[in-house]
Amino acid sequence: MKNTTLKFTIALLFVVSSLTAQSFKNASEYLDFVATEQQAITKNMWKYTKAVAHSKSDRSIDGKRKTLLKTVDRAIAKIKKANGFDGDDYKNKILKHMIFNKNLLNQDYAKIIDMKAVAEQSYDAMEAYILAQELADQKMEESQQDYEKDFYEFATKHNIEIIESETDLGKKMKLSNEVFEHYNDLYLIYFKVYINEVYLWEAVESNDVSAIQQNANALSVAAKEGLEILKTKTTYKNDNSILNVTKKAFEFFIEESDTKIPQLTEFLILNEDFETIKSTLDQTPERKRTKEQIDNYNKKVKDINKAVKNYNKVNIELNTQRQNIINGLNNTNSNFLSKHIPKD
Repeated sequence: MKNTTLKFTIALLFVVSSLTAQSFKNASEYLDFVATEQQAITKNMWKYTKAVAHSKSDRSIDGKRKTLLKTVDRAIAKIKKANGFDGDDYKNKILKHMIFNKNLLNQDYAKIIDMKAVAEQSYDAMEAYILAQELADQKMEESQQDYEKDFYEFATKHNIEIIESETDLGKKMKLSNEVFEHYNDLYLIYFKVYINEVYLWEAVESNDVSAIQQNANALSVAAKEGLEILKTKTTYKNDNSILNVTKKAFEFFIEESDTKIPQLTEFLILNEDFETIKSTLDQTPERKRTKEQIDNYNKKVKDINKAVKNYNKVNIELNTQRQNIINGLNNTNSNFLSKHIPKD
């Protein structure tokens, strides 16, 4: 039997261009029909994958997910209406694959969008969000592998030679998952330390000296442990950018908690003493105020004015350094994903 060569770019899903039922003269024509009509959904699937990798907008990501769902729904309807070839066995496998991925997009990935909204609130929430994303991506990749297996079996059965493109979506998905696995691993190490700084500044804003000291100590310990953990991590394709920027962040957290925060607590303690002295003086009638009380109050006023200047200075320094660290992290993470995940 004569072999037929069919150029085909493997894709996750298929689009059929017409609702009119079609019949096919041979298996090659059927696969050619599928391969020709798959481009819309392939394009939308990759747009979604790129949005996850490169977009900072949850709305943009979810919008592309919903666009992809509409494309899948249309494809399912068209595949159902079109005739299969050599019975409906292969056609049903395609539909099963498409429906599985529709459910994955409609349930798992929709849930992930909701989880992301609260992921920043705790380490456990962030870990659960990242795990859910990785599991969904793994299901999608495994589904793609099943599809490819069915596709090649059908082609082999009908003596069709497949010339696979080097830029097919299956390979892009696999690469994307590998990149995110490395990225997520390092991000969780960072977030486990970072969340301690969030708690620290909640304590600072409430002027709770005891909580500040407790959380500053926790941040220092976590950052030092984080530095040790980073030493055990390997780079991705010799790209150590995320490792380096995370190391800088941890060094900042250590300086912040060990050197800067004690200066802030020193002011808060001094201010508390000042308020006590002021309150006592205010409650004492002027004719009963002693020289010692007044001298002590005037000294505290000078001390507090000096401490306020240092407090503000330290706050400004920390805010500036923190913003630089965050900007550096965001830019490095974005550049890492852009560099290692294909854009088209």
